[in-house]
Amino acid sequence: MSAVDQSQEDQPSEARRPGLLARYLGRFDEGEVIRWAFGGLLVGTFGVLGFDMHDLIHARSAPSIMPGQHLAAPAILPPAVHDRGSGASSGTTDPRDHVTADEEVLRAPVQFTLEPGGVLSARGYIDIGAKARFEDEIEARGEYVRVVALDSPGGSLDDAIGMAALIREKGLATAVEDGALCASSCPLVLAGGTDRTISAKAAVGVHQFYSVSEEPAEAAQAMSDAQATTARISRHLSDMGVDPALWLHALDTPPRSLYYLSAQEIRDYRLSTGDTKVAARR
Repeated sequence: MSAVDQSQEDQPSEARRPGLLARYLGRFDEGEVIRWAFGGLLVGTFGVLGFDMHDLIHARSAPSIMPGQHLAAPAILPPAVHDRGSGASSGTTDPRDHVTADEEVLRAPVQFTLEPGGVLSARGYIDIGAKARFEDEIEARGEYVRVVALDSPGGSLDDAIGMAALIREKGLATAVEDGALCASSCPLVLAGGTDRTISAKAAVGVHQFYSVSEEPAEAAQAMSDAQATTARISRHLSDMGVDPALWLHALDTPPRSLYYLSAQEIRDYRLSTGDTKVAARR
């Protein structure tokens, strides 16, 4: 045995393995090897994404989005969402100190009360069925109503949009008065007013919607439903004369927080008309 052969034999088997692998791969065309490697990378990537999507859908405390079942976060006054990393000035305002609403009232299903001056107060949670009760109220006493004063943490998306459509059909104004809250789906009702007033010491906020469905949707269906819901809300705001860009703040705000709109944003997004003929009162 030569000295070279003896030296190779003395080397650990691990040191010889790269050479064996290289000789094996050398039997194939270089382009083919690259295609195999790329294909494997794609398969691995989709596999990881699939597992991640599965975990997100089944492990999140809030189930996947399903149109028609959207409800507000349980907290009446969630904390303001903070800076998202684009600068100290990019955080939302926090008007919670101005809110004087009774939390017990806001946690109860929305109640409608006709008050002096043609003001119909709508206080409470927009539960499923709120639209039907609102229709009954307008049918019974709508001739006396001039403005709908909102004080609500939000709730059912379908009911909120339905209430807004009836408000617009009847040519009514909407208002959020000093000390009142209008959050989650409530701004969609507010948008229905032909004239819209938001007082300086009111709180108006938005966040993501979520479903209370017990059965989580498949990943593809959840994504489709989310896009359809976003399109529906954007179309509603546009039809009401409100800038749909307002809803971008909702899309990146978790349900356990709120993006409280500043006075400037309220004006810029045309959520307040600025020329209200029916003055809100407290």
